[in-house]
Amino acid sequence: MAKGAFANPRRCRTIEYEMDEIHVNRISPTGYGTARSGEAVGNPEFDMLIQALVPLGRRGEAADVARTAVFLAADEVSFLHGDHLRVDRGGMVSCHLIREDDNMRKDIAFQTTDGTTLRGWHFLPAGSGKHATIVMAHGFSAVKEMYLDKYAEAFARAGFASVVYDHRNFGASEGQPRQEIDPWLQIRDYSDAITFALSLEQTDAARIGIWGSSYSGGHVLVVAAIDRRVRCVVSQVPAISGSQGFRRLVRADFISGLEAQLHADRVNRAAGGLPAMIPVVAQDPTALSALPTADSYQWFTETAALRAPSWRNEVTARTLEYGFGYEPGAYVGLISPTPLLLLVAVKDHLAVSDLAIAAYERAYEPKRLILLPGGHFDAYGEAFDQSLEPARDWFRAHLGP
Repeated sequence: MAKGAFANPRRCRTIEYEMDEIHVNRISPTGYGTARSGEAVGNPEFDMLIQALVPLGRRGEAADVARTAVFLAADEVSFLHGDHLRVDRGGMVSCHLIREDDNMRKDIAFQTTDGTTLRGWHFLPAGSGKHATIVMAHGFSAVKEMYLDKYAEAFARAGFASVVYDHRNFGASEGQPRQEIDPWLQIRDYSDAITFALSLEQTDAARIGIWGSSYSGGHVLVVAAIDRRVRCVVSQVPAISGSQGFRRLVRADFISGLEAQLHADRVNRAAGGLPAMIPVVAQDPTALSALPTADSYQWFTETAALRAPSWRNEVTARTLEYGFGYEPGAYVGLISPTPLLLLVAVKDHLAVSDLAIAAYERAYEPKRLILLPGGHFDAYGEAFDQSLEPARDWFRAHLGP
């Protein structure tokens, strides 16, 4: 039985661990072979497979235990994050560790047209020359560490560069008031990020793609419709209609009370007061929050604890007011001839699937619709491959390798 504590320098917190067994299996540098459609597919990102037998009562900490096991058993290996985690009924954790290539990702900062500094990452594929580049940002209140690195790394392995950044007022980016989401400012920032991407010597100016998920899945629909520098767009589990989505999420008998709070916030701001804040998520789905669903609470709180310490569980009340009138679905008919891929989760009750499918029907060719299994947040986890592969293939088809 191994016991102790391990300070994880990448997350600046201490992980307590307890496990019965640790098994480390090194995998050939040429990749980890998997059978897919009868062919062996190399996955060179898999540098090591670890297994740790976790006491049954600690399954909820499987990710931390797996990472700790790796540091204990192979601390000479410089990686850093272990995805593809599995926990079986006996408490055995299996984790593929992904080696982080220091040459793949660089920190970046750029200014928007109004002078706000946005910060993020520039991912580059192997090889020199100019690359097709994908501009990416996250959804409602989320920060880039909430799995955008996973997508960008996979795109890099497929030959694409990416510019990934935190929205203004969130994460590492600047902007005031903090924790306020103005969808139209975020849309303008997407275009400013494209301008920044075009300034990089590694960018092929003729091959710019954009990717967005959830709230930013709506943003990219608008950007693709109005910014013709975009040659290809992928919209994942998108927000389509603020007005209709609001009425799906908020109980009818809660609406008048919420409107009264928003009015009071307007009066307070006009008098010079600080903006009112509301939680993004709450454990009690009947409590006031911006995203009042159980899966929202689970995903945000677990993901923040696991990999995104900069995420804060609050937004300004005015964020909701801005959102109620945001209608990105109105722009889908203007996207063509830019190729559109829409990824819709069939059990999504946050960005509801029927609104997204109806929006797809209003779009013109070239377009493609992919129905993902599961709910809104499964695309980042259990359904990651199902969301990644169509996006990667769409970019390949319309931006080239």
